[in-house]
Amino acid sequence: MAASDKQNTLDYINQMFPTEASLSGVEPLMQKIHSEIRRVDAEILTAVRQQSNSGTKAREDLAAATSAVQELMNKIREIKTKAEQSETMVQEICRDIKKLDFAKKHITTTITALHRLTMLVSAVEQLQVMASKRHYKEAAAQLEAVNQLCSHFEAYRDIPKITELREKFKSIKQVLKSHVFSDFSSLGTGKETEESNLLQQLSDACLVVDALEPSVREELVKNFCNRELTSYQQIFEGAELAKLDKTERRYAWIKRRLRTNEEIWKIFPRSWHVDYLLCIQFCKLTRSQLVEILVSMKEKPDVATLLTALQRTLEFEEELAEKFGGGIRSKDSVDDNEETERSGNKTQTVSDIRKKYEKKLAAHDGSQNEEQDGQKDSSVPGAGFNFRGIISSCFEPHLSVYIELEEKTLMDSLEKEMLEETWEIEEGSQTNILSSSIKVFVIIRRSLKRCSALTRNQTLFNLFKAFQKVLKAYATKLFARLPKGGTGIVAAATGIEGQIKTSDKDERVICYIVNTAEYCHKTCGELADNVSKLIDAQFADRVDMSEVQDEFSAVITKSLITLVHGIETKFDSEMAAMTRVPWSTLESVGDQSDYVNGINLILTSSIPVLGSLLSPIYFQFFLDKLASSLGPRFYHNIFKCKQISETGAQQMLLDTQAVKTILLEIPSLGKQTAGAASYSKFVSREMSKAEALLKVILSPIDSVADTYCALLPEGTLTEFQRLLELKGLKKADQQSILDDFNKRGSGISQPTIMAPSSAPNTSIAPVITNTAASPGAITSREDVLTRAAALGRGAATTGFKRFLALTEAAKDRKDGPFRKLFNG
Repeated sequence: MAASDKQNTLDYINQMFPTEASLSGVEPLMQKIHSEIRRVDAEILTAVRQQSNSGTKAREDLAAATSAVQELMNKIREIKTKAEQSETMVQEICRDIKKLDFAKKHITTTITALHRLTMLVSAVEQLQVMASKRHYKEAAAQLEAVNQLCSHFEAYRDIPKITELREKFKSIKQVLKSHVFSDFSSLGTGKETEESNLLQQLSDACLVVDALEPSVREELVKNFCNRELTSYQQIFEGAELAKLDKTERRYAWIKRRLRTNEEIWKIFPRSWHVDYLLCIQFCKLTRSQLVEILVSMKEKPDVATLLTALQRTLEFEEELAEKFGGGIRSKDSVDDNEETERSGNKTQTVSDIRKKYEKKLAAHDGSQNEEQDGQKDSSVPGAGFNFRGIISSCFEPHLSVYIELEEKTLMDSLEKEMLEETWEIEEGSQTNILSSSIKVFVIIRRSLKRCSALTRNQTLFNLFKAFQKVLKAYATKLFARLPKGGTGIVAAATGIEGQIKTSDKDERVICYIVNTAEYCHKTCGELADNVSKLIDAQFADRVDMSEVQDEFSAVITKSLITLVHGIETKFDSEMAAMTRVPWSTLESVGDQSDYVNGINLILTSSIPVLGSLLSPIYFQFFLDKLASSLGPRFYHNIFKCKQISETGAQQMLLDTQAVKTILLEIPSLGKQTAGAASYSKFVSREMSKAEALLKVILSPIDSVADTYCALLPEGTLTEFQRLLELKGLKKADQQSILDDFNKRGSGISQPTIMAPSSAPNTSIAPVITNTAASPGAITSREDVLTRAAALGRGAATTGFKRFLALTEAAKDRKDGPFRKLFNG
């Protein structure tokens, strides 16, 4: 027994007898357990006996089931044998019945065939009589009957009698065909007016033609159309009418023919569409004759005559398309028409119609391949043949003279508009663009409308290239109107080469040119989109105005740069005035100098006008160019001055801050502050260089090198030497300072000579890389920057007069913060 079982037993005993006193109940419990054991043994014995009896019974049941299955199999074999005997008996009974049934079927088929043969023989004989008497109406019905009877004898072709009847029927149809063709040959000769029953007879003959093979009807209609067009061919192949200017008379002839024969042609069934097929043949014949006329011309055709003939041809094709279109328009054709109407043109191109009908044919029983000569299945008008372009397309290779005339007209119109251009904006105009640009595009749109009404293939693409030439010429004329700088030997000798002098009117004109070029750039893109929608798909990808748009973009850029150069040129006199101020002999610091007032006057007179005329993006471009020019120019102009005293440097620092303030107010002056933040940051950075330079000039001699290296780390040796000259130091005094500066910048390469102030974007020489202080100098760059900032704050908060007073007072004191600022 497992330990857990032992534990459970002990737990059970302890539970039953928890105390010593409870042990008295052990005997009764033992008796009860023995009684339960005996009962369980009795149940086990009973179950074993029952199981033994069940096994014996199961064997007996299995033997009985096996016997029953064997008996069932015997009965099934017996039933199968009886069924086979019954089937044999039935086959013997029905053998004779099958023979009788086959015999009956063969007799019925034979009787039916003989009856139909009798009917066929009779019908053929009757048809022969009707054919000989030209009773077309009765013959048509008889033909239908004979055709149906013949279809029953397809399997009997090898029987001599059937072959004889088929040959006889074939000969009768040939007789009917010859009679019908003979009678139709008199149509159009005038006999129909003399013989009143001729039209009725021909109408009945059409019934016979419908009963014959389809090729008979096609041949009859073709012969009729050829006979009708014989006179047309003879008339218009003569020397008198075989001319391009007689094209309209061709279409008048066929329309008159259709109108006068309308009653006579009612003899033809509507399903034959004789007038429709006649017009197809007429168009093909007319096209071949016009091609011959155009090719045989020794000189280029007259444009007016050519366009008139083309226009009349398009109108005629449109009339035929409307007449034979059946009045049924698919969704695709409606969309095509709507698109055409939106483009302002009522005439569709050959490719448009071809695409439309390809969709129509695909939606019906299936499309048929067009033959090389342009023939199609034309049994249903409007479904298989396209009248639009069938004749007019032959004019396409000869329209170069038209494009030449259009290009010449456009160029002449451009010259006329430029001569009449006032370079001013009309009063009340909502846009600041030149009127000539609007008129040029109006003329171009009219030309596009004229051409798209005639063709939308190679000719329209050639016209588009003419548009490109005209617009490039317009861009060139706008460029030529910009003010030019001085050139030549005199200009170079006087120092004004490259300078551009602009008046207030010139500045307005430049703004108008910028706006006009922007309008042209945008409208060119719209024009290209319109042309690509109108033109045939094979040319759509080649419609591109990017080159023309680049021309106008170049005009915009050059105009804005010219505007900046014009402002710079106005500053020349003020920059020169700045250098003429006696900075070395100024006795006191006063208000801003006159040249600063001049700069302010220039900007306040020009900027408001420019801001009102230029768009924000171009005004921002102008500001960026102006700031990148004036800041460095003002910095380099300081070096052009002669000696600058301490008082002069203080006055110049005041002027520099005033110029900086003026430049920062330009965006608000132009009432365009969208990009003022980046502009202000750029101006502050550029003008701070000039301020730093002046602070270096104000610094004491013994710390000038440290101050220069700290405030102008990108400075050059040449600039530093020039700065010492501005401070008034002699050559002997400069040498020690330069030697000390060279020790600091021992790694510096030889600096380049400073460019003149006329080139604002002067390249900066290699920067000084070593700024270690020499003995007795300022100990760190941070100290120099802190003291220089104190200089700037003193000048800005208390004014330069206060600053000068402090300087004079410091001379009498050997200590104090102000003296320490300079002496370290």
